[in-house]
Order: sequence, then C-alpha cells, then structure tokens
Amino acid sequence: MNDNNINNSNIENNKNANDPELKESVHTPDALLKSTMAKVEAILAKHFPDNLNFGNGAYTISRGSTQIMIMVLSYTENETCIEFLSQVVSGAKVDDKLMKFLLRKNAELHFGSFGLLFDDTITFAHSIAGTHLDENEFMTTINSVAVIADHYDDVIVGLAGCKRAADLVEDLEA
Repeated sequence: MNDNNINNSNIENNKNANDPELKESVHTPDALLKSTMAKVEAILAKHFPDNLNFGNGAYTISRGSTQIMIMVLSYTENETCIEFLSQVVSGAKVDDKLMKFLLRKNAELHFGSFGLLFDDTITFAHSIAGTHLDENEFMTTINSVAVIADHYDDVIVGLAGCKRAADLVEDLEA
C-alpha cells in the first residue's frame, strides 16, 4: 500500500468515526445512576433537608446567597458524574476584560471553573466522580462552589455591571 492509499484510508476512517450513526455510545447502567442518586439524597437529607429534588437526578440547594444545582449524570459504563453548578451573575457585559478575568481565575482556582451560558449568564461549576461517592468530598465540593460563587458574584458585578443570582431571586419575590 502506498502513502496515498494510507492517507485516503485514514481520511475515510476519520469520516466514519465522526458519523453519529456509527459511534458507539457509552451509557452508565441505571443501577449505578440509581445508587449514586441514593447516596446524594442521603447526604442532602442529612445536611440540606430543604433541598429541592426534581426526581431525575437533579437537586437544588441554597447556600449563603447562592443556589447550587446538583446533577447526577451518566459518564462511562462504570462511573457516574456529579456536577455542581451555581449561577453567579446574569446580564453581564461580556467583553475582553471580563473574559480575561474569568480565564485567569480558572487557572488560579483549585476547584471548578467559570463558564458562560448561551444567554451570557456566568456560572461556576465543579464535577466529581459519583460511583464511589464520599460524603466529605461531596460537602467540600458544595462548600467550594458556594464560597467561590458567593465571593466572585460581587467582583464580577463590579467589573461587568450585572445582577447576582441572589438579586434575581429578590426581584422575583418583590
């Protein structure tokens, strides 16, 4: 086989690898998802009895001035993922200065990272493996996400003129 045939063969294989119908999907067995959800629910009942359970592996808790969405997700055949996400601010003026600030903070922070949703809502999230969930790791993650979101919401409002998640809740209640 000459080099052209090898290159053409590689191109064809790469095309097939990107074909959604030919991709093999990885799916976490329902038993692992249910087991992880049961562990999450036990920890939440112990530490956050007022949590909101959506019944599909998604939960919300209030911590300080922030709310944290906790989602149990499929990851691999042998592992689940637990994502902790907090909405930090909405309505930010997203410019180069703000983006550089967020990216630099992502490089500095030990847990999690800032993200940007389709509507320019700034979030902070961190994920952990769930199959062998440890209560200490779970609580450390909640505390880290809450403290970071609560601290940086004021900083980001100062930089980008927007509203904290807590301000949006107050607006809705008024």
